[in-house]
Amino acid sequence: MDGQGRFAPVKVGEELDVKIEAVGEKGDGIAKKNGFVLFVPNTNEGDEVKIRVTKVLRKVGFAEVIGGGAPAEPQSEEPAEQPAEEEPQETEEEPAEDSENFGEE
Repeated sequence: MDGQGRFAPVKVGEELDVKIEAVGEKGDGIAKKNGFVLFVPNTNEGDEVKIRVTKVLRKVGFAEVIGGGAPAEPQSEEPAEQPAEEEPQETEEEPAEDSENFGEE
């Protein structure tokens, strides 16, 4: 290293206004400050949020949203894996056969 990237341009507790540029493989938003990567949970690409730095490592940092209204909830509420099929209605017809036996007693 030539002295570059040795010190993070942010400090723990620092508050910044950032734009989430991408989303990492674990679902955290990625913002940058002077080329320094900050991971911000519960954000989506394109969100403009106010963050507070919570942890600074040598090459990356972590932050939490403290303002700016990040619309993160719709991402976690999508029931994409539940197809709307009508199979449960078929099981409702089976008890009708049993009811005929009760009428004969």
